[in-house]
Amino acid sequence: MKRKIIFTKKAPAPIGPYNQAIKIDKTLFISGQIPMNQSMELVQNDLKDEVNQVMMNLKEILIAANMNFSNVVKSSIFIDDMDNFQTINEEYAKYFKKGEEPARETIAVKSLPKNARVEISVVAYEK
Repeated sequence: MKRKIIFTKKAPAPIGPYNQAIKIDKTLFISGQIPMNQSMELVQNDLKDEVNQVMMNLKEILIAANMNFSNVVKSSIFIDDMDNFQTINEEYAKYFKKGEEPARETIAVKSLPKNARVEISVVAYEK
């Protein structure tokens, strides 16, 4: 089993004892990303911008592992308010080819790190 830590300066650095991603053989596990930019500032006040920042963070980590959204096989979305589900879902969907979306769950939680409204983690597989 080959294990490799994936890190890019184009996504926010971890804010705790974890890595941006770990690749084991052909499988990539990306830690949950919140709408924080690479300057470690939280993007707030516009939910669409927040979701897009999260997705851009994921994109940069995928690129660092020589992958893209077509490699994503599983995602987990954590949101602090189910009333935001539709907006988050619409923005999230823009990053995947219709009919090739990954498996997914969406979970409402009481709160998220830095009081973010959305956090997304993914698992990707090298084709």
